[in-house]
Amino acid sequence: MRRGEIYRVHHPSDDPKLYRSFVVVSRQVLIDSRFPTVVCAPILTRGHGFSTQVAVGIDEGLKHESWILCDNLVSLRKVQLTRFVGSLARSKVEELDRALKMAVALE
Repeated sequence: MRRGEIYRVHHPSDDPKLYRSFVVVSRQVLIDSRFPTVVCAPILTRGHGFSTQVAVGIDEGLKHESWILCDNLVSLRKVQLTRFVGSLARSKVEELDRALKMAVALE
């Protein structure tokens, strides 16, 4: 598992959808550790183009144009992340980093 990878998760907690895609945003050291969870950002088909959202789509392995929502970070168990969808290109990871900084008010 790597930072910037997208996984489809079956029935994530508190989500009305049967499946939801998430991108892993935790730092790689945590991902590689024995810690059982990682921080992820949900991907939804609706977005508003806010500075805390990143547009993704077919190039990243998704079926539809969608948005990574960095204002709604969640912690997921690594064992839930088994259905690999795709990866963000370096330029998308840089966009993700900017959106995460905006979401948590870091300069």
